[in-house]
Amino acid sequence: MRQVRMKQVEAGAERSTRARVARLILEHGPIAAAALGERLGLTPAAVRRHLDALLADGMIEPRTARGHLQRGRGRPARMFAITDAGRSAFEHAYDDLAGSALRFLAESLGDEAVGDFARSQMSALIERLAPAMREVAAEQRVRVLAEALSAEGYAASASRASVGGEQLCQHHCPVAHVAAAFPQLCEAETEAFAELLGTPVQRLATIAHGDGVCTTHVSPPQLSEAMNRNKSKETGR
Repeated sequence: MRQVRMKQVEAGAERSTRARVARLILEHGPIAAAALGERLGLTPAAVRRHLDALLADGMIEPRTARGHLQRGRGRPARMFAITDAGRSAFEHAYDDLAGSALRFLAESLGDEAVGDFARSQMSALIERLAPAMREVAAEQRVRVLAEALSAEGYAASASRASVGGEQLCQHHCPVAHVAAAFPQLCEAETEAFAELLGTPVQRLATIAHGDGVCTTHVSPPQLSEAMNRNKSKETGR
């Protein structure tokens, strides 16, 4: 009996660790096995065991590293990324209900009503986050927004963009399946980001459209300030 109980505990720990591996790939993928081991404190053998199981279940897929991630002149580094099936495992269970409700709304009142609904949802996000945004410097707002989105399940991160400005990435979208049918949700979210950050933003990629990550480019705060000054000058003429 004790041996059976021990085996159950070990199996539970194995599943828990495997879920952590999958979650890390979701949030930071594509990612190499070595990086997974370092972040989770796992041996190479343990990482390979979990990766093999996730590959067999169709939760992740292998990819080849590009550019600076490639290991010198040798064999390209093997990276791992979440699959649609893997991402679905993290989705909320209410996709079908939400999709049905929005379809009913569109059929009854038209697409404009769906847009109004999406903006009303985002207005709640703006109301929650606006006070925190006002308390931090403009240069810190993208990071604060990313932290707030992560707390709501979007696994978001902020980084400097190579073309200037910053990049806001959402590695998980709880409403991706619904947003694929109703792009008004993504459009309203983008508008909300611009309002919260106080600067122009541009959506570059979305999980709803088949991309691995929702990516939004955020213009430098100085650009918004310059645009406002120009508007003031034109108004004063």
